[in-house]
Amino acid sequence: MKKETFIISLGGSIIVPDQIDVGFVKDFRKLIISQTKKNRRFVIVTGGGKVCRRYQGAGAEVRKMSAEERDWIGIYVTQLNSHFMRMCFGKYASEKTVFNIHKKVKFDEPVIFGAGWEPGTSTDYDAVILAKQYNAKTILNLSNIDKVYTKDPNKYKSAKPIDSISWPDFRKIVGNTFTPGGNYPFDPIASKKAQKLGLKVVSMNGNNMPNLKNFFDGKDFVGTVIGD
Repeated sequence: MKKETFIISLGGSIIVPDQIDVGFVKDFRKLIISQTKKNRRFVIVTGGGKVCRRYQGAGAEVRKMSAEERDWIGIYVTQLNSHFMRMCFGKYASEKTVFNIHKKVKFDEPVIFGAGWEPGTSTDYDAVILAKQYNAKTILNLSNIDKVYTKDPNKYKSAKPIDSISWPDFRKIVGNTFTPGGNYPFDPIASKKAQKLGLKVVSMNGNNMPNLKNFFDGKDFVGTVIGD
């Protein structure tokens, strides 16, 4: 029987919200491993999150850096997170990594990790390309928010949570320009590509393990479905 493939864009801010969240890593590992026993496999792309922005900000204080240079800093942080998670998964994760999104990697283990590869996009974009390569129709976008909002809820009290939204309407929220270190619910460039490929993105809080399990079990879950 052919295994069902899930693509996960795992936000760096839930791996390292400030310090490394060991509790999250343990719970996430346990849940994903339980799902691999249901004839499922996972391609998990790790982001950089707050640590990425800290390095980029520090570099900018030392000297004026170009957008590409800041982007490279972020890419290396995502790769560090990827290697860390791969080691934590042990025998369940492939020793190979998916950094070069233009080259499909074959793997026998139930999990393989990836990260950033080239400037100009985020790991969300990498997840979109990998969804195409591994014939997945849905990307699970895990961050530290329960749902996508009409505006940044940290800035606007009028921001409202969204249950489902079309790609055209979502892209009006995030715009069309990617900025290194920018905080998007889903990268604008990735959104454009996902729309073109006819993909669906489910955005939810990765810290809520029971809710994440509900998603995998086909039950009701709290999150935002983009491209529904």
